Amino acid sequence: MRQQGWDVVRAVDVFPQGTDDEAHFEYATKVNRVLVSNDQPALEVANRWLSEGRRFRLITWDREHYQKMSIGDLLRKFEALKERDEPFDPDYPIIHL
Repeated sequence: MRQQGWDVVRAVDVFPQGTDDEAHFEYATKVNRVLVSNDQPALEVANRWLSEGRRFRLITWDREHYQKMSIGDLLRKFEALKERDEPFDPDYPIIHL
């Protein structure tokens, strides 16, 4: 993604491996980043934050699709999001690829 010009920060660049997802949500919100995750615990945090009215942005996809998608497939989906004027709905800040 960096080779394609994306400004990417990996979770392990900021926190030790195994850090609770809540910390990642708090950090991403504080520094105005979009979280990208395909794990169920992150989606659970997102749904809880959504019900609490907390602000965040998350891009996610089903794990079963992850097994079938190539890096190129994933990058093309991200590129398509970049082409939108505003990819996130302010009332539902989760994008499912």
